[in-house]
Amino acid sequence: MTPGSPGDRGDDGVLVRPHGERGVSVPGAGSLGLALFIVSLSVLFVGGLVAYVVVRGRAQTWPPSGAPALPLGMWVSTVLLLLSGVTIQRALIGIRRGQDAVLRRNLSATLVLSLLFVGSQSWNWLHYYNADTTFQHHLYGFTFYMLTGLHAGHVLGGLAALALVARRAFRGVYSWAYYPGVRYTAVYWHFLGGVWLVLFGLLVLDR
Repeated sequence: MTPGSPGDRGDDGVLVRPHGERGVSVPGAGSLGLALFIVSLSVLFVGGLVAYVVVRGRAQTWPPSGAPALPLGMWVSTVLLLLSGVTIQRALIGIRRGQDAVLRRNLSATLVLSLLFVGSQSWNWLHYYNADTTFQHHLYGFTFYMLTGLHAGHVLGGLAALALVARRAFRGVYSWAYYPGVRYTAVYWHFLGGVWLVLFGLLVLDR
């Protein structure tokens, strides 16, 4: 079989074998599981946003008087996460074309960018924590840490999955006919990128 042959792959990029052989794939099963997972996370993040809006609406002052401006590191974090979305997509495109080197290189870049994102967010949290005593005890500070911390926690979870996928890629597990781990990780990463843009936009516009 050659890359791109019709009928070679299922919905998840898994090689479909003739009926009766061991290892017959179940097209769509992995995609359904991922979709349910994304929906559950969406509900979680929407709940966090609703809580933010409720707290915002009941507060007498928002943000608190003397609260520091959003640190420039927030913009750095945004750029890093968007770049990681580009590299994970390039990794996916590469394995679809059977380009193992492209897959490994871009998975490695995604790992580095994601770690830098977590580092940048840590600096942002410390910047806010040390900036103003009043801010630390205001509900604005709580909601800031809640939203960004919730997102960062899921980035860390995604990093574990990404590291596993990268390890399997360097071992030659994936091919143009089999790359479900790469596909699922790419979808999850794009989801995190979209969520972050919403959170970041809310924090910027609500100043």
